[in-house]
Amino acid sequence: MPKLSSDTLWELAVAEVRSRESGGGESDGGETVSERSVFLMGSKSGGKTSILLRCLDRDEPSKPTLALEYTFGRRARGHSTPKDIAHLWELGGGISLSELVQIPINPVSIKSLSVILIVDLSKPNALWGTIEKLLQAAQAQLEKVFYQAKEAEKSKRGAKHQPSVHSAGRVLPKDYPDRELLSPFPVPLLIIGSKYDIFQELDSDKRKVVSKTLRFVAHYYASSLIFTSIKSESLMSKTKSFFSHLAFGLERGKTVSFDSTKPLIIPAGSDSFSQIGSPPATDLDITSLHAKNPKDLWKKVYERVFPQENTSEQTELKDPAKDPQYSEPQIDAMRAQKDQELEQYKKNAAKSWKGLELETQTLKSSERGWWMVTMTTRFLRASSASSTTI
Repeated sequence: MPKLSSDTLWELAVAEVRSRESGGGESDGGETVSERSVFLMGSKSGGKTSILLRCLDRDEPSKPTLALEYTFGRRARGHSTPKDIAHLWELGGGISLSELVQIPINPVSIKSLSVILIVDLSKPNALWGTIEKLLQAAQAQLEKVFYQAKEAEKSKRGAKHQPSVHSAGRVLPKDYPDRELLSPFPVPLLIIGSKYDIFQELDSDKRKVVSKTLRFVAHYYASSLIFTSIKSESLMSKTKSFFSHLAFGLERGKTVSFDSTKPLIIPAGSDSFSQIGSPPATDLDITSLHAKNPKDLWKKVYERVFPQENTSEQTELKDPAKDPQYSEPQIDAMRAQKDQELEQYKKNAAKSWKGLELETQTLKSSERGWWMVTMTTRFLRASSASSTTI
């Protein structure tokens, strides 16, 4: 058996790294293991965790997401085959922690990244602000990372003669509806309208405004759109098929629904501006809104029907040390004891500082007295010397 040299080992290692960088993934018994990343963000308390757990078939109670949380899912493509992996990131806090998008959106993840935006249909007055803020933050980070990747590729030896593998945006098929009028999100995007069970109790005209507006937003970004509720097994099953399509590359369901009186189910590329129609502004002169572009027009019309809440949400999260779900009796008892000791130390320190201030004031008075004596003595000596000279 020929002896394997260290050079050969290094060559194998380099080949493995290059294979992973090119998107080949890891191999397991000759089979390629696919790894994808999915980033979930959306309305605060909008049901993101509950939807994610249902899509992963995890029977466990959902807990409030603290800042940014990571989990993963695995799925086998068949019997005795390696399991594909989905890296799942969930952003909590609504729009208040949008700057954390830079963690899940990075040069490694963008090669297989998808974004899921979950908006709370039961709170239409916060819907547009949530969509706008989060998509802007994610898109800015994506463009930044794409640019960094492109510059890094240029710096590689011989890269100037090779086509770039990174793109600052998705390239839609030539037959995609309204292709020239869209602004495709840089990576695959899915918009989920949650809490449909509460949403359907709204006035029919208001439901129509929300539905048509979300159809416009989804089509404008070349995104899929689905309304769901964790209380409906049928809707969750359809939602899971959309999720699995992004996380594991499985086939998406063929169900499509444009009816505003029913839950919307619209895969990307199935809608068009002609089907959506104009903004629902029956009692409003659209020309008086002075919109800059179609998206701005839809925003102004929507905000006339649903004035948006102040989007400057509180940036400070509830102290996790006081959150019951993270309670640890022994640690909490010790923490309470240390808090008491700290308060006592502060009181003692305050008394010491007061005493020190009195001593300092006395010392300063004494110093001023000596200064006056010294200056008077110098003045008298100077006067005496002047008289003698004359």
